[in-house]
Amino acid sequence: MAQFSLNVHRFDPYKNFKFRIKWDGKYVAGVSKVGALKRSTEVIEHREGGDPSTSRKSPGRTRYEAIILERGVTHDTEFERWANKVWNYGSGLGAEVSLKDFRKDLIIEVYNEAGQLALAYKVYRCWVSEYQALPELDANSNAVAIQYIRIENEGWERDYEVSEPEEEIVSEP
Repeated sequence: MAQFSLNVHRFDPYKNFKFRIKWDGKYVAGVSKVGALKRSTEVIEHREGGDPSTSRKSPGRTRYEAIILERGVTHDTEFERWANKVWNYGSGLGAEVSLKDFRKDLIIEVYNEAGQLALAYKVYRCWVSEYQALPELDANSNAVAIQYIRIENEGWERDYEVSEPEEEIVSEP
């Protein structure tokens, strides 16, 4: 069976280095790394007294792991503004948390090597549980300063409206 329905000539899976993140209808600048989309379902074991000495297994609660977004430190304030909706130091008693809009839905888009949208996932009811504004600074290091947010979520699903893009075969002259 072919792994790709439209591009049957394609053998290689999509690469992990072409992606974009969108929230509030806008793409977020400079995101260089996105944590995995991972869910796990607890196993409930049970047996009746007359059953053999092995247990039956049923699915229990499902949890969705937090997603970490990383990017280089710049003057863009999207990470900080979202993190401040969960806790904003110095904003005054009773105004530290924005209960109205601290949750957002976001979209993770994956592109093929030609830059065509190939996959998209919708992530629901997200909020920032951890924010790193600056990394450890080291004068003897040769690295980019990275900031990150840890995003809690209540589930995600693939956007099946995004279909496999038709890839052109380039022939040599």
